[in-house]
Amino acid sequence: MFRLRKTPQRDSLLTRYADTLGEMMMRRRTEVATRAAKAEADLASRSKSAFLATMSHELRTPLNSIIGFSDVIAGNRSQPESAEYATHIAKSGRRMLAVVNDILDISKIEAGSFQLNVSPADIGDIVDAAVEAVRDEIDARHQILDVRVPPGLPVLTVDHKRVRQIVVNLLSNASKFTSERGRIVLVARRLPTDGVTIAIADTGIGMTPEEIEIALTPFGQVQGHLSRTQEGAGLGLPLASALAHKHGGDIKIESQPSQGTTVFLNLPPDDPSAPR
Repeated sequence: MFRLRKTPQRDSLLTRYADTLGEMMMRRRTEVATRAAKAEADLASRSKSAFLATMSHELRTPLNSIIGFSDVIAGNRSQPESAEYATHIAKSGRRMLAVVNDILDISKIEAGSFQLNVSPADIGDIVDAAVEAVRDEIDARHQILDVRVPPGLPVLTVDHKRVRQIVVNLLSNASKFTSERGRIVLVARRLPTDGVTIAIADTGIGMTPEEIEIALTPFGQVQGHLSRTQEGAGLGLPLASALAHKHGGDIKIESQPSQGTTVFLNLPPDDPSAPR
């Protein structure tokens, strides 16, 4: 009885075919797994954004009521003690409402549903409004605020409310992480391109490059939860950066531990063709 003997060449071909088929099957499984993981991540991201948006809306309504009624009580001069308590309630409510609003903005940006409401605006006026918004906070810490805004800054087509929000967040952060009687300097200047740079420098605790990266991450806290000395949800810098990018600009940070921090807000000149 004769048996067919496989030649070495045939064995080699079969081996190569088997190896190729195995590689193709593994590649296919990897591609399927990658697509499934991406779809799952996208769904989780959308679910998180939807949850944050819903939660924020649910919290804002009662918070506004609390703040409104506490303002009414605080205006009652016949009962000074009640007015003092109401003032504390209103202050806490406004702080919580600010956090909720920041969370809502972040969730909208992540979901891609955030829109700017742009119009021509005087950058000097926006800076003035932002400074007034944080003046009491800075004065309460006996800090020096030096504002240098030259006349003739260009008028830019921006969302007035959102650029003011960026500057407020940056000034508030500078104050928060600068010791009492420290110094904060805000300088605005026109760029050669007719854009604007707003620089905010402080004499605060400063950050390492690694800490800057953490600070730019939503909900990131540079200080550990046991060593934190300042309140905040870790949204000030990430939100300011996201809003700057929505305007076609950016935020740059220069900092060294114990040497203070300088944050640069760069806003580009008007581009009529740029999407808003």
